[in-house]
Amino acid sequence: MFNPPFRKLLCANRSEIAIRVFRSAHELGIRTVAIYSHEDRFALHRFKADEAYRVGKPGEPIRAYLDIPGIVALAKGIGVDAIHPGYGFLSENAAFASACRDAGITFVGPKPEILASLGDKVTARGIAKKANVPVLSGSDNPVTSPEEAAKLADKLGYPVMVKAAMGGGGRGMRVVRSADKLAEALDQAGREAGAAFGDASVFLEKFVERAKHIEVQLIGDKHGGLVHLFERDCSIQRRHQKVVELAPAPNLDPKVRQKILDAALAVGNAVGLDNAGTVEFLVDADTGAFFFIEVNPRIQVEHTVTEVVTGFDIVGTQMMVAAGHPLGHEDLGLGDQSKIRTNGYAIQSRVTTEDPTNGFTPDYGRMSAYRSAS
Repeated sequence: MFNPPFRKLLCANRSEIAIRVFRSAHELGIRTVAIYSHEDRFALHRFKADEAYRVGKPGEPIRAYLDIPGIVALAKGIGVDAIHPGYGFLSENAAFASACRDAGITFVGPKPEILASLGDKVTARGIAKKANVPVLSGSDNPVTSPEEAAKLADKLGYPVMVKAAMGGGGRGMRVVRSADKLAEALDQAGREAGAAFGDASVFLEKFVERAKHIEVQLIGDKHGGLVHLFERDCSIQRRHQKVVELAPAPNLDPKVRQKILDAALAVGNAVGLDNAGTVEFLVDADTGAFFFIEVNPRIQVEHTVTEVVTGFDIVGTQMMVAAGHPLGHEDLGLGDQSKIRTNGYAIQSRVTTEDPTNGFTPDYGRMSAYRSAS
């Protein structure tokens, strides 16, 4: 008889990813809990859970999902024994994972120490270097002044990329093609990073003009097990935001693919990754060389294409390994890397609501028709 890994699970998120988490939880026999802001009181995710509770104050639709003490206190008060953070919001927040642990609640994600080390991209670069994984030439620490950045940029050679040290999602990134544009890019990237992540630190990397963006899905357990579920190609982007995802990556040299998969495992093993995470790389389209860029120690929007081609429920696996089950558990079947294969291809295309008559600024709208490819 199958025993559910948890009795009651709360998803500290909203919308699509919360519904996705609830689906896997329902299939595992776990009672589900949704949280919602005042503005989300009619949102679909609220009604997809077994229980739902409002958090935050009216007029604070984002802050409501970032209230660590409030969310943890609510979870503890209603008997929740696991919290899944989804993506965005608190998903990579080491303080949130620590607060869950201190409250006796299982955080469905990597342990706080891993989140702390991988959340800082500069630290993550150092981890990759120690694991003998190639990284782009760049700064070993956040830059502290425009003068320091200018010297480093001259050494690297333009173009260079200014990147936020913390956070992700394409925020705090600027391509700089000449010295006269560097100071402005540093200021813009720093302000954007500070607003998005609460940390304005930035660093420099050499910019690769023609690159494939390849990411590898990893899953680890609490017993030292670690496997990959192959790679995704997310090269089609706009404003550093992924638009189209493909799994597995088409037109990728098999030898390069294997080296990238091995490099991702090396990074995961170096930090002892004990849940889902994605290691991201750039592949120079002209030379075939590949470089580590970052790790996202959480579920990603694009995890679904990997699930389609491998047949594994990544979110459900997150819950099982968080509860202490090894990857080789009979209900997971991930104990042998050689038996994990892909079948066919899957594509995810993201729909964004933007106003093309107003510089493609974010806007809202109603989708009036949808037809699936069939």
